[in-house]
Amino acid sequence: MPNLFNEADIEQMSALGISMDALEIQFENFRKKFPPIRLNAAATVDNGGIVRVPETERQTLASLFDEKRKNLSVLKFVPASGAASRMFKDLAEFSSVYFGVSYNFEKEYPAVKMFIDNLSKFAFYDELVETMKNSGLDIDDYLNRHDYATIINCLLGKKFMGYGSKPKALILFHKYDGKPYPAIIEHFTEGVRYAENKGDVSLHFTVSPEHRADFDTTIEKLKPIYKDVNFEVSLSEQKHYTDTIAVDEYNNPLRDDDGRLIFRPGGHGALLENLNECDADVVFIKNIDNVTPDNPFKKSPDPEPVLWKKVLGGILISLQEKTFEYLKMLDANCDASKLDEIALFAEKELKLALPQTFAALSADDKKAWLHAKLNRPMRVCGMVLNQGEPGGGPFWVEDAEGNTSLQIVETNQINRKDPSQEAILQSATHFNPVDLVCGLRNYQGQPFDLLKYRDPKTGFITHKSQGAKTLKSQELPGLWNGSMAYWTTVFVEVPLCTFNPVKTVNDLLRKEHLS
Repeated sequence: MPNLFNEADIEQMSALGISMDALEIQFENFRKKFPPIRLNAAATVDNGGIVRVPETERQTLASLFDEKRKNLSVLKFVPASGAASRMFKDLAEFSSVYFGVSYNFEKEYPAVKMFIDNLSKFAFYDELVETMKNSGLDIDDYLNRHDYATIINCLLGKKFMGYGSKPKALILFHKYDGKPYPAIIEHFTEGVRYAENKGDVSLHFTVSPEHRADFDTTIEKLKPIYKDVNFEVSLSEQKHYTDTIAVDEYNNPLRDDDGRLIFRPGGHGALLENLNECDADVVFIKNIDNVTPDNPFKKSPDPEPVLWKKVLGGILISLQEKTFEYLKMLDANCDASKLDEIALFAEKELKLALPQTFAALSADDKKAWLHAKLNRPMRVCGMVLNQGEPGGGPFWVEDAEGNTSLQIVETNQINRKDPSQEAILQSATHFNPVDLVCGLRNYQGQPFDLLKYRDPKTGFITHKSQGAKTLKSQELPGLWNGSMAYWTTVFVEVPLCTFNPVKTVNDLLRKEHLS
């Protein structure tokens, strides 16, 4: 492999922090491919893989979290570096080919027609009108002439509003008291509701370098909205040493027009490095576009999605306290009956599958196994009923040794040509909305090194076209997939009201976002 690279390549890799050993692993992955995940069963409420919280216990758990967080550091972690290009994909494709009145506009471009018909309902409408006006363009004139491409270009084009390349966090999503605000504001409001401790709220956003200054400006404008609250907002960028090399269909490295190697970001799994640097007892993880309108200028009871965040937090803290107590017992000389009690807790409460030989193990071996399994990062993950959304779901997964564990699995990790695996996939009842509460410290109060609890064999290989050539690249194990493969995982059913993603611009027209 070294013969593939020249001195300039070595300097380029060194500048990125990518070692030759890491590159060798990447090429090995291209050659051998990542093995598919082996599903044992879909995790469901019926088989105990997903916990359904009785209505009578929800407020108790939420109150427990509110009480315990007074003595904990709580952080809200939001991956926010992705551009909104997919959100406007239909509009961008339309504006690139449409130059007149379509014969059957409604049939040919239904998403665009919906957008145009409801244009004035979007929070960014007034800014769009003003942007066009400043360029000598009257939006009503262009609407009357059915020149929708020009309107869309003013929205997406870099010379105008630039929404085609802006991050979702900075797109105007909702209006409060008649004024539009970007998607990031809802995360500030949520932070106040469930991450506040003695007037302090800690937020962390992952951002891309080119948008960091815009994030800084926006954040400083939002802080004064919340009276008597001190926001500690930190930003981080994806580490360049997590980038992966791009290759052709024969696994030869690809180069740009200047002869430099092409490296691509390692996907959201690369953000494990960023999460690993966060200093907090409890971390809430949620996508930037999964937001529910919540007016920061009006005092109101916690909306239902916030109640469920606290329920998840209460479950995490309750399980952690029991786990920490048992770990301390294991450090001492607990008797056989106590070992059985701990094993039962691990199996029933933490959903850990005991080895078939566990009963025959010696007391020392039981202690060692329980200690290793209990002393891990913990996550409690909300799961919603499957509504046909693309993405991952909760499953019981079987490893090479036949051990099973609860995992979030993406469909492209599954061998769908295997009828038995496809049947398990189709039997899934719930979907992963990315609604996680994580415990990042051990029973001695020390932070876990999260990099030790990922499964490097659960990455992805993606294929894209580059002219007439095929470009292959790798994505690291997903942040809530393989990057958390060896965490203690508990799935909890949460209601659909907690999941309000904005994947396309027209999602903002749903009643949940117009309220």
